[in-house]
Amino acid sequence: MADITGKKVAFVLTDGFEDSELTSPWEAVQGAGALPTLIAPKDGQVEGKKGHTQTVDAVAKQVKASDFDALVLPGGVVNADHLRMDEDAVALVRGFVEQGKPIGVICHGAWILIEAGAVSGRTITSYPSLKTDLENAGATWVDQEVATDNGLVSSRTPDDLPAFNAKIVEEFAEGLHQR
Repeated sequence: MADITGKKVAFVLTDGFEDSELTSPWEAVQGAGALPTLIAPKDGQVEGKKGHTQTVDAVAKQVKASDFDALVLPGGVVNADHLRMDEDAVALVRGFVEQGKPIGVICHGAWILIEAGAVSGRTITSYPSLKTDLENAGATWVDQEVATDNGLVSSRTPDDLPAFNAKIVEEFAEGLHQR
């Protein structure tokens, strides 16, 4: 596994996230030496759909993409739907895209990328129900375990987490990607 010691990785999510899509990548980046930070629209704690709770480290409106080296967007229908409606979270994600920073997104997490205008011309995978949404936003959707497009790493479901985790660590080690 690649070494990402000292890199700051933002995890942007809210209540209703898919628990393993936070905990598994969190452990992977932390195990590779990175410093994960949980960012949410509100302060306090967030709760996953299966009951995992975790303390919020920073509120979306109080941070900027330049504070971090990479981004992870966990899925979960409720999480992703609420997050894409939060202007501060969308603006933060757009900052990562504009700065060419590597992004890992899984399952329904891709909804916020659509809202941020970040998928046009990109190859991406997701939970299958997002295929039409992504294609309508200009993406090329593929049904595979993990897809990588110039620093954008995407996966479909928790079953894909081992491949997703390995690939995000690799891409985060590479750093900035120019489109």
